[in-house]
Amino acid sequence: MKEMPAGEFKNRCLALMDEVQQTGEAVLITKHGNPVAKLVPVKRTGDDIFDSMADKVKVVGDIINTVPPEDWECH
Repeated sequence: MKEMPAGEFKNRCLALMDEVQQTGEAVLITKHGNPVAKLVPVKRTGDDIFDSMADKVKVVGDIINTVPPEDWECH
């Protein structure tokens, strides 16, 4: 795993994010030689919170103009 001082990370942040995405190699970011953060690639899976309900939920009606709580039906 690469190590990089925070100052260098600040200067190269956007390019480094692209590099980590392409290579899959994590980068340990340090301050005064002490580890403070790690930049790691994201592995996309179907378990992503935004995809978790895909094909399981159907939107019915107007989701923009909602019904006021006093008109809700509770069973």
